[in-house]
Amino acid sequence: MATVLITSGPTREFLDPVRFLSNASSGRMGRALAEAFCTAGHRVIVVSGPVAIDYPPQAEIVSVVTTEEMLKACQSIFPDCDGVIGAAAPCDFRPEQMATRKIVKSGTPLTLRLVETPDILASLGMMKRHQWIVGFALETHNARQHALEKIQKKRCDLMVVNRPSAIGSDCSSVEVLDSEGTCLAEWTGTKTDIALRLRELIEQKLLKLSNSVGGG
Repeated sequence: MATVLITSGPTREFLDPVRFLSNASSGRMGRALAEAFCTAGHRVIVVSGPVAIDYPPQAEIVSVVTTEEMLKACQSIFPDCDGVIGAAAPCDFRPEQMATRKIVKSGTPLTLRLVETPDILASLGMMKRHQWIVGFALETHNARQHALEKIQKKRCDLMVVNRPSAIGSDCSSVEVLDSEGTCLAEWTGTKTDIALRLRELIEQKLLKLSNSVGGG
């Protein structure tokens, strides 16, 4: 059996002590993946941003808030894993500076200067040795092109392409691309069903190539 790291949910980047940038990711895909791998007997470690769901009790949960916290947790855990599935939707941007006090209305426009947050999967891709990496690419346009760019940048073995309609929903429609950009599968259904199919594909295509670094 394998040791699988799964990232899940959103992250938050704070403007001031009470306001933050985030997105509507529910963590449902991450939970479905954790359930699918736990049911098959794999060891599962979930690094999750703030969510209102429960993960399977068999999974080990590491709770984080910011993208930087998610990155540091994953960098610590990944070397002892066979692979990672990046199902989280971490914030891509953060305020350049966080206000130390609540920002109050002044009657004038407020300008925010944003900077990019670290790319978690790309960072893990640089650490990759025997492990495999499965990414998720949520795209609004030019989906295949953007997914191919992410495959290369993040050194992914598989990339799951989905759409904004999946956010907060129990269902999704996805394409699964391999490292060369070839479409291996197209699935539409519940996230539970998609997670089971993805687990089977990973077991067939990737687990046999790993060296069970994490004792899997």
